[in-house]
Order: sequence, then structure tokens, then C-alpha cells
Amino acid sequence: VVRGYKATIQQTLDILFLQEGSEFLSSTDASTRDSADRTIIAWDFRTAAKISNQIFHERYTCPSLALHPREPVFLAQTNGNYLALFSSVWPYRMSRRRRYEGHKVEGYAVGCECSPCGDLLVTGSADGRVLMFSFRTASRACTLQGHAQACLGTTYHPVLPSVLGTCSWGGDIKIWH
Repeated sequence: VVRGYKATIQQTLDILFLQEGSEFLSSTDASTRDSADRTIIAWDFRTAAKISNQIFHERYTCPSLALHPREPVFLAQTNGNYLALFSSVWPYRMSRRRRYEGHKVEGYAVGCECSPCGDLLVTGSADGRVLMFSFRTASRACTLQGHAQACLGTTYHPVLPSVLGTCSWGGDIKIWH
């Protein structure tokens, strides 16, 4: 371990390095008897200082974060059953005009990812579906019926951009072309 960071929060759900590598984000969830703190924190990689700790102001946790390959934005999968779009440069504002909806998270750690070209966003769903959205319009591009249990992970092949891998709560792995 070279350096440690402590969010002073119970759980860190995901971590994402931003494009230049000098900053990273963490998604957190802390619930006590009196309050709940669900947020995305931006960190300075060199100094371990928090740059911002109130990026996401909604009541949902974000189990998964994904960086867009070409645009200065990132996605946060929310337990509110939508993908939120944020600027990946300070002040990290959430887009109020673009949300990607139609899937179910239902407390699972459902992942999300951008296609290598950046035109599509893909996410799993608690009902086993795999959903692809147009990045520009936020409309659903296609739905794949693939898993009997919650689809938790989605990833594009690093060399073959038309190949997608998905995995489920039940242990299934599917490769799509």
C-alpha cells in the first residue's frame, strides 16, 4: 500500500480514477439510526484531500461508477433505478436533462459501462435483463433477455468492441456478439 484514504463512512461501494489520474471518485453509503449519508466523494490523488464530498444529492446509493471513454463525464448507477450522468471536471455537476431509466437495481450492486466508442451505455438489471442506451439521447437502444437472476456485471471486450460479457447473481456468464 502506497497511500491510504479514509472517507469516515461505513462503506465504500466503488472507486473510479478520472481521466488524468490526478483525481478519483468514491461512492459511499453510511446509515446510522439518525441519518444516512449516501454520496460520491472526489479526492485529490496526490494529497489525499477531499475535493468535494457532496456531488450526489439524492437519497440513493450508487453501487457502480463508470467513466465515458471520450467525453468529460462519468456515470453513476443508482439504487433509484436510473443511471445518472455527471461532469468529470470540478464542480462535477449532475445532468438534470439526461437520465438513463428502464432497468431495476433493487439493492444489487448492478454495474454499468460505456462502449469503447462511447455511443452506447450498458447496464444489467435485477430482473436479469441487459439494457443498452444511446449515450446522446438516453433512449433505450436494445434490451437483451439473458439471465434468470439479476444481471450484475457488464463489460466490453478490450480488443473486439462488438463483444459484450455479462454475469449474473446465479453465476452465469454470457458472451454476446
